[in-house]
Amino acid sequence: MCLFRPGIWQRIAITALLFLFAHGASFNSWATSAEESAEATKRASVSVVLDGRELFSVIGVAAYPAEVRAKAFVERIRALADDPSFTIDQLRIEEGQNETVILAGDRRVIYLVNADAKMEDIERPLLAKAVKSAVAEAVTQYRKERSQNYLLRSLAIALGMMTATALLLLIFRQMKRWLLHMIQTHQRAKLEELGSKAYGVIGAQQFEAALKSLISSLWWLLVMVTLLVCFAAVMEMFPWTRQIARWEFELFLNPLKEMWRAVSTAFPDLIFLAILYFVVRYLLRLLYLFFFGVARGTIRLSAFDTDWAIPTFNLLRVGILAFSIVIAYPYIPGSGSEAFKGISLFIGVLFSIGSTSMITSMLAGYNLIYRRIYKVGDYVKIGSHTGLVKEVGQMVTRLHTFKNEEVVLPNSMILSSEVLNYSSSARAGTLVLHSTITIGYDAPWRQVEAMLIEAAKRTEGLLKEPKPFVLKKTLGDFYIEYEINAYCGDASRMPQLYSQLHAHIADVFNEYGVQIMSPHFVSQPDVNIFVPQDKWFAAPAERPKDIDLPGT
Repeated sequence: MCLFRPGIWQRIAITALLFLFAHGASFNSWATSAEESAEATKRASVSVVLDGRELFSVIGVAAYPAEVRAKAFVERIRALADDPSFTIDQLRIEEGQNETVILAGDRRVIYLVNADAKMEDIERPLLAKAVKSAVAEAVTQYRKERSQNYLLRSLAIALGMMTATALLLLIFRQMKRWLLHMIQTHQRAKLEELGSKAYGVIGAQQFEAALKSLISSLWWLLVMVTLLVCFAAVMEMFPWTRQIARWEFELFLNPLKEMWRAVSTAFPDLIFLAILYFVVRYLLRLLYLFFFGVARGTIRLSAFDTDWAIPTFNLLRVGILAFSIVIAYPYIPGSGSEAFKGISLFIGVLFSIGSTSMITSMLAGYNLIYRRIYKVGDYVKIGSHTGLVKEVGQMVTRLHTFKNEEVVLPNSMILSSEVLNYSSSARAGTLVLHSTITIGYDAPWRQVEAMLIEAAKRTEGLLKEPKPFVLKKTLGDFYIEYEINAYCGDASRMPQLYSQLHAHIADVFNEYGVQIMSPHFVSQPDVNIFVPQDKWFAAPAERPKDIDLPGT
């Protein structure tokens, strides 16, 4: 027996990895809290946006919110851009004690305070220069995009893009028709081959329908993406509709960003879960190899039955998986959310309500296995059902009767019923088949006993040693009740052996002229019914030499 035992350096490495990744969550939470603090400051600010382009961000106070302040700045910048007399050279910066003002000539356009600079983490004069450059560029771009040449060129490009989109949709449509035609005509043989390999579970028509549905879904996806991209690109060309294009992109990209953010945040936890998965997987693999060797007999354990190996492995596997789930639960992304807790509680309630009988049957199944009441192949009688044990499961036991009936019995019911295991007695050589017969008093009991033993000897399958024997069970009013007992070594043949034994009993009694009939009297007979002394040892009975009869 060779079992894998990791060296000391391997154990140290595994322990170190588990420690690092287990504490990665706490480091991640510290980093996340710092990021959330910075994010909170940014959320308190509002961006100054002109024609869909973000110029800079400002913060506000309760008396003068950031939204109102940003809107006022946008209106002032737009007024400068619409003023033909204004030139970019008129922009200048004026520093004050508590604020920095950007002027257009004598007009006050933008003012920045220390809180704005702190939010951007730079000095206020540097922030003022950056904002001045952004305002100058925004005014220039604002005037350019509203010029006649720019609008005509944008219109021509938009028409070209829409034409190209229409042609592209036509190409997609032709590709769809070509693929569907190819599946219909050229790939039929391959689909039928796939259907034959699926053993009739999925036929060729189902494969064909699935492929057509997949192609149609991909085609609609391409059409929607193409139309959305074209719409967004056309809206982006014009300043009045650019915000619509940005809104469309945000509508589809924000969910993707949030998913990526959630994945990146949970990355250390996912690594820990992956390591835990592989550790548990290989631990279960080692346990399976060990107990499989025990089940085959290659690994021997004292006082441990081989039939216990697989059930013991299943119990250990359930325990290890349950313990692993307890360890992994805090690291599952979203496990702390109220929705996750509600779903977990709901599943737990459903499991507790619906699993009572299941758990009872499982415990009863393990009880039967470890008590070794029976095993597969045994001939047993459980309650009123008799047959060969075909399967001993965790929930039910399956019996196969000699009439080719399959009886499924819940283990919980078996545990409260009486069980007769004929095979265990047969293996020990102590299984006795017995049959009862009643014969009148006019037949010598020694002759009847000898005939019954002769019938048992003629029955193939009954053991010669120990010898069969006959019991006189009762002396009734009209007859004697005899019971023939014979030892059997194969419990699975009990019905056939009983049938042969009864047939031989009938044959032997016919051979010696003794009728198998129980007399019943309705009145006192004229003569006494008894066996004369000279007929006590009628054939096939043999008279013992050491017995003296009365009167001789």
